[in-house]
Amino acid sequence: MGKDKGHIDTELLDRAIGFAVRAHSGIERRGKGFPYIVHPLEAVAIVATITPDQELLAAAALHDVVEDTPFTADDIRAAFGDRIADIVEKETDVEVAEQDESLSWHFRKQKAIEKLASAPRDVKIVAIGDKLSNMRAIARDYEKVGDSLWNLFHVKERSEHEWHYRGLADSLRELSDTDAFREFEHLINKVFGKK
Repeated sequence: MGKDKGHIDTELLDRAIGFAVRAHSGIERRGKGFPYIVHPLEAVAIVATITPDQELLAAAALHDVVEDTPFTADDIRAAFGDRIADIVEKETDVEVAEQDESLSWHFRKQKAIEKLASAPRDVKIVAIGDKLSNMRAIARDYEKVGDSLWNLFHVKERSEHEWHYRGLADSLRELSDTDAFREFEHLINKVFGKK
């Protein structure tokens, strides 16, 4: 065999993917009929179109672990270090206790949009992986079922989802030089119409 061309150290990413697979094991992506892990892996693939930074790719794999599983940011910190844990924490939705669910949803999303707007570029890179993966799923489903899609969500008003995704796009506009951001904005306009 000749020289090993294109070899990179993926130990950190491999561990992060393994951790995410275990954390999300047995969980279905809501209403999709496929394992939840497909979403974080798609986020990793999207982030990889922007950067080869193994810590950002690992954070993309782990981005929903704190929000959707019993694992905490401290668990992530112990296993993967401060930078990855901080990024995962900054990309996690704010919890709001004891409020009407739709009000709580709007408030949480508003806080997430504001948090993302002021976040460092590294956090935005991981966030675009997550948000574009979500928007791809919405666009696919919307093409099939139209406006009845919104009935699958806790918040059923199309206008609320449009507000949320346009707010995310504004928060992530620093990444407008990336293919991922351009695809994100294109899909928002495809589903909700040009602004």
